[in-house]
Amino acid sequence: MRGWARDMALGARFAVSGGRSGWARTLLTAVGVGLGVLVLLLAASAPRVLQAQDERVANREPSCFTAVSGCPDLEPGPETVLFRNELTRYHDADIGGASLQPDAGAETTATPPPGLDAFPSPGEMVVSPALGRMLDSDDGELLAQRLDYERVGTIGEEGLEGSGDLFFYLGSASLQEGLGANVERVDSFGGEVVTTEYGAPLMLLIVIICVALLTPIAVFIATAVRFGGERRDRRLAALRLVGADAMTARRIAAGEALVGAVAGLLLGVAALLSTREVLGSITLFGFSTFPSEITPDPSLTALILLAVPATAVAVALFALRGVAIEPMGVVRHGTVRRRRLPWRLLPFAAGLVLLMQLAGSTLSSDDDLGLAQAAVGMVLVLVGLTLLLPWLVDRLVGWMRGGPVSWQLATRRLQLRSGPAARAVSGITVAVAGATALYMLFAGVRADQTTETGRDPSQYQVEVSASVSGEVGLSLAREIDGLPGVTESFAITTGYATRPDRQAAGDGVQPAEVVVGDCAALREMARIETCANGDVFLTRDTVRPGDRLDLNADYDGPLPGESRPWTVPRSARRVAVPETIDIDHTFLQSGAVFATHGALDVGSLGDALLMSAIETDPSDRNAIEQIRNAAWERDPDIYVWEVESETLTDEFSGIQTGLLVGASGVMLLIGASLIVSTLEQLQERRRLLSVLVAFGTRRGTLGASVLWQTAIPVVLGLALAAVVGTCVGAALMATVDISVTGWLAFLPMTAVGVGVIALVTLASMPFLWRLMRPDGLRTE
Repeated sequence: MRGWARDMALGARFAVSGGRSGWARTLLTAVGVGLGVLVLLLAASAPRVLQAQDERVANREPSCFTAVSGCPDLEPGPETVLFRNELTRYHDADIGGASLQPDAGAETTATPPPGLDAFPSPGEMVVSPALGRMLDSDDGELLAQRLDYERVGTIGEEGLEGSGDLFFYLGSASLQEGLGANVERVDSFGGEVVTTEYGAPLMLLIVIICVALLTPIAVFIATAVRFGGERRDRRLAALRLVGADAMTARRIAAGEALVGAVAGLLLGVAALLSTREVLGSITLFGFSTFPSEITPDPSLTALILLAVPATAVAVALFALRGVAIEPMGVVRHGTVRRRRLPWRLLPFAAGLVLLMQLAGSTLSSDDDLGLAQAAVGMVLVLVGLTLLLPWLVDRLVGWMRGGPVSWQLATRRLQLRSGPAARAVSGITVAVAGATALYMLFAGVRADQTTETGRDPSQYQVEVSASVSGEVGLSLAREIDGLPGVTESFAITTGYATRPDRQAAGDGVQPAEVVVGDCAALREMARIETCANGDVFLTRDTVRPGDRLDLNADYDGPLPGESRPWTVPRSARRVAVPETIDIDHTFLQSGAVFATHGALDVGSLGDALLMSAIETDPSDRNAIEQIRNAAWERDPDIYVWEVESETLTDEFSGIQTGLLVGASGVMLLIGASLIVSTLEQLQERRRLLSVLVAFGTRRGTLGASVLWQTAIPVVLGLALAAVVGTCVGAALMATVDISVTGWLAFLPMTAVGVGVIALVTLASMPFLWRLMRPDGLRTE
């Protein structure tokens, strides 16, 4: 142990006292490792961030909302509050809120929700910081018109889901329990966090997301600790010349790698501490958090702090296994021995075996062993991919001959030593392979978590549903029809009617649905050839011409109060209803009475529901906001939503958000790490490039050769990643019994990989031109 410590300490001294080139090498290693450590620490912070968000969301909800039996019936008192959820949307952002009305008014002793010091008075509003900024911005003008209340404060951090949470509390004096679908009388806020239950496909998707996003980071860290390998080996050969044996040389190399890894750890921790404020102020795909919560889990942090240095030492020793460092030089500069394939296939084959074993059985969400097996299998396949790529590049470039000067310079360099180039792109190869498999599984699970709505967004884009009196609904429909951006709309008012004679007889006949609208709207609902104002149409045998109906009814039967008699005209005609109706909710498909406004006054309906289908100008992004404003002014309970052909489950939407956030971070890491790796390779070839320029080689030729040296391994790596990712994706889909689709999923992933490589190459060109100068011939 004393010998290990002595030799590694000597390697550490070389890492920090090797002159300018030594410091540059150590700095590049530290930056590469630091970027990976930063992402690992952010990933280790994810559990705390998600848990804190769930707790804050639960704490601002009334306590009874988490109870299985629902909110109890409470008597008004000094500690009770009327509560109603207020939900709206502005462009692509969901905005939440709540109306609050203490039963005791200003004398209340109730505790306000977290983030509030006191209940807002009627007409007053307390908003989150993000919502306040949106209301004050030029883009939020229409939202400010909708939420036109006096702002009296800002919600504290403890009452918000994240720094970008759009939320408000509104003081009210008009809430009445029982008269609104969302009004509840509560006496406290805060409850248990509701745990989301995920099915087997979603659990497998979460596991594979973690593997696919974190494995490239490990590959980048392993690549970074091998920066400056050629110069290190020449220095070790000099040490052999003065008496060091082979094992001592390897321990010294491990000490150098350890210094770079420890420096990278410190750099990663410093980067986390310095970027927390910035990260806490960013909202990405609707996700945000607070800087104080970006704190890695202690156990995961300890694992990272131990694993990164241990990995650096292991990689340094492993990298020297095939290099003969002799006193007179490094034997690697002679004829290169062909890489062997069999041992490189072992991790890859083992991973495929583990995944194929799962494909024969149906994985369940509580099968921890099966999920762990899927994760280990995925990791082994991706690790095997990094081992296969150098062999593939070595084999294929060995066959390349001829071509332009730039091509020959690139292929000869790769033939002499393809390892650094293959390692440089191994991270992007792993990322593309994992992303391809993930994309296939994601598409399959998405189809499983998608529900078809039966709506056609190409016909109309907005729907409005209002449970209001018939006159209010009709007035709202007319106002919407005249709003800017609305090109066409049609509205119907629905209700129910009973037959008093059958009701008295108790024959159990359900109330008949009544639909009132103009001729254009009714034609959308039924097959009507001729129509004029005053006409009535019947679609079911339960109602006949001349029947006397009571319109004071709902779905369950007669409503309290006086009856509202109406007689079906003798002129009513029978028409057919299509099997599907685009405007509707399902119950309208069995509508019995279709009447025009001239035949039936919507004000006589006891339980009126307005439904309006609206076509908007696609170039006017504010059209739907005008509609929402008009509806909110009448009643915040009026529903306005954009028409979609399909909907996703909330659980899948949350996973999708996490995937987008994580993938964005990994892609940034990929780009930054590739730039560092490219600069390291150029630094290693600094003297060679200067010599070639001195002999008259054109700069453009050298630039093209550097491009080819990157492009050849990239093309081979992406091709291998496409094949492997597609096979792994198919195997994963089989484990959860999902039909294998998305065979072309590698195309977008490969395109992203090519784009990242192209940007990295362009970014490295200025540094390349700087290296092609005569001072590169200097020696130190």
